[in-house]
Amino acid sequence: MNILHLSDLHLGKRIYECSMIEEQRHVLWQVLALAREADVTLIAGDLYDRPVPPAEAVALFDEFLTRMSAQGSTVVMIAGNHDSAERIAFGSRLMDGRGIYVSPVYDGAPRRVTLEDAHGPVHMYLLPFVKPAHVRAALGREDIEGYTQAVRAAIEAMNVDSRERNVLLAHQFVTGAGRSESEEVSVGGLDNVDADVFAPFDYVALGHLHAAQSLEGGRVRYSGAPLAYAFSEAGQEKGALMVRLGPKGDCDAQMHPLTPLHPLTRVRGNFAVLTSPDAPVCEDYVQVTLTDEDDIAEAAGRLREVYPNLLEIRYDNVRTRAQQADFEQGAAMQDAPLARFEELFALQNGQEMSREQREYLSGLMERIWEDEQ
Repeated sequence: MNILHLSDLHLGKRIYECSMIEEQRHVLWQVLALAREADVTLIAGDLYDRPVPPAEAVALFDEFLTRMSAQGSTVVMIAGNHDSAERIAFGSRLMDGRGIYVSPVYDGAPRRVTLEDAHGPVHMYLLPFVKPAHVRAALGREDIEGYTQAVRAAIEAMNVDSRERNVLLAHQFVTGAGRSESEEVSVGGLDNVDADVFAPFDYVALGHLHAAQSLEGGRVRYSGAPLAYAFSEAGQEKGALMVRLGPKGDCDAQMHPLTPLHPLTRVRGNFAVLTSPDAPVCEDYVQVTLTDEDDIAEAAGRLREVYPNLLEIRYDNVRTRAQQADFEQGAAMQDAPLARFEELFALQNGQEMSREQREYLSGLMERIWEDEQ
């Protein structure tokens, strides 16, 4: 069975207030072509960039799914942490009849889609992004505390038959994987999930992290986002994974690159050199780092003559390096804010924080962080 694995579309995303909708349309049409070579397409969460996406993002995804259905492609998808699980699940029973399968709001009952190939059935389990509180409430398990315990319990409730071929779609941060700048970071690394919870599955199609990477010998994989969503990701290979699932125990994957309309590019140098008459016009989305010691008056306007899609200007000189050193020193003092707050709480109250207090504080910190983005 050929499985196309992608994730983190983040439809409706804006970078420096610049809409990425046409970039996203461009890569989705490439996905349509790849999907014709696959038996099923898996989208592992973060379909949208926000729980209430803009109308243009909803219209684009509607058109994409309509075209996928029209060409006979089967699609299985889950909600990520940026999605509203309720909105994603709307109309799911209608879409089932068109070969479009969507994760429901997590209620403890596993959603499974079974497909057949020459080697027999392949069971695909849908696990949308979950937090410990979700799993505790759904399973009535007050003993669940961390993310690893929560995901382990959710998987145990699936009653997976390990003698058959099983695939999991999930949207979590697995311990040992590397984050990217464009991702949402949990306070204190509380959202880590140990990879051994995925033992019952032949392949785990993950979303949440924007760089393609693999764990557990390639059995557990992030496809990464189909586009670079931060300049720190400039130059990263972006694409979708084509997974070949053979008989039990036989699985491999190959990355298929997706080409953006306008790549994210970093440019660095002296202002006079970058704006010289000989400088070629660059249509990429550009971050320019100027090495001049003095600020340049009206730099943006003059740079846009060469870089019409300029998104950001930075300076790298004696002054900015000193400012960066001060910033890093302050950031180091504020490292692991949750742990430091726990220390303060224990000092003032003579006892450790309870689980409920810790989770409340963690959630509050996450919401504050989200509001500042």
